[in-house]
Amino acid sequence: MSAPFASQGPVRAATADAVKLLNALPHPVVGVLSDGSIANANAAAEAFFGMSRASLRQQRLANLVAAGSPLLSLVEQVRSKGAAINEYRLELSLAKQRDDKIVDIFVAPLQEPDDGVVIMLQERSLSEKISRQLTHRDAGRSVAAMASVLAHEVKNPLSGIRGAAQLLEAEATDGDRALTRLICEETDRIVKLVDRMSAFSEGQPVEREKINIHAVLDHVKKVSQAGFARHIRFHENYDPSLPPVFGNKDQLIQIFLNLVKNAAEAIGELRGDGDIEFTTAFRPGVRLQIRGAKAPVSLPLEFCVRDNGSGVAPELLPYLYDPFVSTKATGTGLGLALVARIVGDHGGTIECESSSRRTTFRVLMPMYVPCEGQGAKRGQG
Repeated sequence: MSAPFASQGPVRAATADAVKLLNALPHPVVGVLSDGSIANANAAAEAFFGMSRASLRQQRLANLVAAGSPLLSLVEQVRSKGAAINEYRLELSLAKQRDDKIVDIFVAPLQEPDDGVVIMLQERSLSEKISRQLTHRDAGRSVAAMASVLAHEVKNPLSGIRGAAQLLEAEATDGDRALTRLICEETDRIVKLVDRMSAFSEGQPVEREKINIHAVLDHVKKVSQAGFARHIRFHENYDPSLPPVFGNKDQLIQIFLNLVKNAAEAIGELRGDGDIEFTTAFRPGVRLQIRGAKAPVSLPLEFCVRDNGSGVAPELLPYLYDPFVSTKATGTGLGLALVARIVGDHGGTIECESSSRRTTFRVLMPMYVPCEGQGAKRGQG
């Protein structure tokens, strides 16, 4: 097999630089010998398959993927034709992981020494993060503009309507008094809705600092268990060596309170087996181009909220963070739009994977990096 996948002999020293280059790639790359055994793999492949390079070398490709996987047939086609083949948006099931992955697959032949192949996988969820993130930010900014209009054009007349209703209530009969109270209650409800939308306004720069995300998640857990999630069990799977995030503590709490509240509502109050899991991990290799940045920003910090609720309908997933899109009959559809806005303002991205009894909201953010001139104040988005 060609140099980047040679694992023994005098070519070791010559391939050191090639191995470093492969490890720098954010996409999983594996070399497969003609007998189906794994010759070598880069760091992204270790994360993708959930196995170390040494363990991967003891495996055959057929043992890593589900029986009948399209990846196996692609490898055979490349070997028989002696030409590279690309396939897009294929569903790939891994033998030791429950969740299927949608990937683009690139397979190319290597002529020596063993007629092997090299495989590169690109997760669609990763390649689509950029476009989704820009969509979420644009949605948040459209709501910000709408909020400023509503605040000026709606709240002022509402205060007049409420005042008039209170004046009428003083001289109203018992039957009419019920109607005036209804007017007051409904105007109050509309004002609260406008106030929630005002949270999207561009506003002033917020205070940001080095934050331990585990302290944020522990606080969210305490608040949730004291109220809407008192009937739900919480689990934590934290990376204790996780670097801090540069953010605003109150806004980070707001992000995860919204996600936990959604999870609790998806589970429902009547179920006795409700579970919500917090996980944190360091995932090198994920980079995102954001507005205002000269180069792609690394997003190695992964924070997940996972629940065993009813899940999100597949047709709603592409629009989940759009304003006024809600899976709840009484929902306003602003909670997740606000979450996406705050995550975007922190330079991160959010995505959702959902099936029955397993929904995961995954937040990726940049880590805190001390540098000269970096103060506690940082503007939004």
